[in-house]
Amino acid sequence: MLILASLLLLTVYFRESSSGGLHGVQSAGASVLKPFEVAAEHVARPFRDAAGWFNGLVDAKSENAKLRREVDDWRRRAIENATAIRENAILRRLLAYEGSARFPTDYRPVNTQIISRAPTEFQQEVGIAAGSDSGIRVHDPVVTEDGLVGQVTTVAHTVAVVTLLTDETSAVSALDYQTAAGGIVQHGVGSGETLVLDRVTKDKVVNPGDVIVTAGWRSERFASIYPRGIPVCKVTSVGQTDTDLYKQVQCEPYVHFSSLEAVAVLVPKRR
Repeated sequence: MLILASLLLLTVYFRESSSGGLHGVQSAGASVLKPFEVAAEHVARPFRDAAGWFNGLVDAKSENAKLRREVDDWRRRAIENATAIRENAILRRLLAYEGSARFPTDYRPVNTQIISRAPTEFQQEVGIAAGSDSGIRVHDPVVTEDGLVGQVTTVAHTVAVVTLLTDETSAVSALDYQTAAGGIVQHGVGSGETLVLDRVTKDKVVNPGDVIVTAGWRSERFASIYPRGIPVCKVTSVGQTDTDLYKQVQCEPYVHFSSLEAVAVLVPKRR
């Protein structure tokens, strides 16, 4: 009955003119309900605005989190790329040194990275990512393209420990490349990377700026740890007194020990 009544009213409504009775009832009903509609709009607007603001805030936070993740990802990639470029440059220098005339012919290189450093400056050691599996043994010399680093003192299968030339226990027979004056290079007094060329007699000539290289020696049965001719340091000052038996020769190493990232271990082709 309600459906029939609705169809009847709709039929009459569409057939009558705009001034008909049903149109008048519609207008009167709209006028009566208008205040309630306006009031409902005013009441609902703050809640709608609050909901919109909250949704916008949630969206903004989500967008900010997404952008932050993207920035962190790009920063990580940039660091990885910069590290790879630096490592590639270091490796290229080591390879260039391997192919140069300065490289000792009786040795083969094991190029490897520095993976650890000593916790204090009193232990002048570094860890490298290569060991006996690569043919490395104790006392193998360690170099870079700049000069002498030290020697291997502890070896495991895949890692090893290198004692640097700046360690108090290190010493190497050396000579002045320009004048052939011989002596022993070892760590100077105090901290830092200063070296001294000790045991240089007063009759020998050593000048500031001279290049000090490993002496290297070989007999029928034995040979020195370090091959001949590897740059060690540059003379910075020379002095002597009447009472001392030897000259006081200070040197600056060619290798920057505090910034080492990769080295080459010299493995003898014939043990």
